[in-house]
Amino acid sequence: MLLCVTASHKTASFELLERLSRTPDDVAPTLVGMTPCVQGAVVLATCNRFEAYVEMDEPVTAAGAIGVEAVLEAVESATGVPAAELEGAYTVHSGRRVAEHLFSVASGLESVVSGEGEIAGQVRRALKSARKEGTTSPELERLFQRASQAQRKVKNVTALGRAGRSLVRLALELADSRIVDWSAERVLLVGTGAYAAVTLATLRERGAVDISVYSPSGRAEVFATKHGIRAVPVDAYARTAAHSSLLITCTTATEPVLGPEHLQLPAAAASSGCPVGTHSQLVVDLGMPRNVDPAVAALEGVALLDLETIRLHAPLEELQATDAARTVVREAADTFHVVGARQSVTPSVVALRSHIFSLLDTEIDRARARGDEDGKVEQALRHLAGVLLHTPTVRAHELAAAGRADDFAAALSALYGIAPEANPAEDAATA
Repeated sequence: MLLCVTASHKTASFELLERLSRTPDDVAPTLVGMTPCVQGAVVLATCNRFEAYVEMDEPVTAAGAIGVEAVLEAVESATGVPAAELEGAYTVHSGRRVAEHLFSVASGLESVVSGEGEIAGQVRRALKSARKEGTTSPELERLFQRASQAQRKVKNVTALGRAGRSLVRLALELADSRIVDWSAERVLLVGTGAYAAVTLATLRERGAVDISVYSPSGRAEVFATKHGIRAVPVDAYARTAAHSSLLITCTTATEPVLGPEHLQLPAAAASSGCPVGTHSQLVVDLGMPRNVDPAVAALEGVALLDLETIRLHAPLEELQATDAARTVVREAADTFHVVGARQSVTPSVVALRSHIFSLLDTEIDRARARGDEDGKVEQALRHLAGVLLHTPTVRAHELAAAGRADDFAAALSALYGIAPEANPAEDAATA
């Protein structure tokens, strides 16, 4: 069975989400190694959510409860956040609700800004990370691959993607009230990842031209060359920060990369060029965990805009998904469930067909030995076998869709004394 334990901006505080996101890569390996009941795990950690998707061994009694307990233990072990502190901050989805939830998340329907595009890439990277760690499973592979398909369909057939705005765009729209002329801003971008590229494009859309970039990981030169902006070396970081009017941070660093010490230059350094004047520095922190020391907000002339503030200002009309997008997601989730149910009954159907065809081959050999030279008896036998198999196969799929695949397997055992072998659907998914 599939299980999802999720803490998001709807259920948990920003501070708690920040702590959960510090070491998310350790959760899935810890979870898979904790108990044989867990067959696979994928962890999705973004600036506004922390989710663990788990495949449990279904025959295990109380698999759902065991799975939730295992997730909480793994989170505590990997992030240091005790399970007691998570009480009331997470929700649990199981069974067919898991697919609908992930498809909604991947499509941006559960984001702070409905329809934001960054989450689709984050979902894909979560699966890629699980593959790298060896923690995924055939069913989780199918789940996340179908989530990407659902996201693309939502984008293509609804207006959600066109109406939705990213967190970057929303942050800069909030900054509009403080900025008169974007072309006159001295912008420092801290970070060189995917968010940085989106931020740079959005800045240029607004008319910003004086842009430099600093990378705590040393990738500023490559990023600057690629995008035609200035790279800031380590020894010039504080001086450039103090002389910038707009600073935007978007790194994956787990500790703050911008603090009061970068914005308050010593007198000797300040004399080499006037720092930005009073009430004229805006710092936008898009990092999770936060990239900027909150003490920066207490500095004279500095305004800090972080994710928590951005979330509070998200327009209500964009927090609500369109009916068309929700319909696409529900239909995709229903299809996922039906296909999965059919796959679950496939071994039983294969076992029945193998049994019938084995009997058929025996009778055909007997007919040939008795002189069936024109093959008419063989043709009639093959037709009869097809007719006999049709109704049981249809019923098998109907039972599977209703969650009763085990009833079909039990009937085969009772009537023919046969049992399904290894699940070919799992082999196909793994391949």
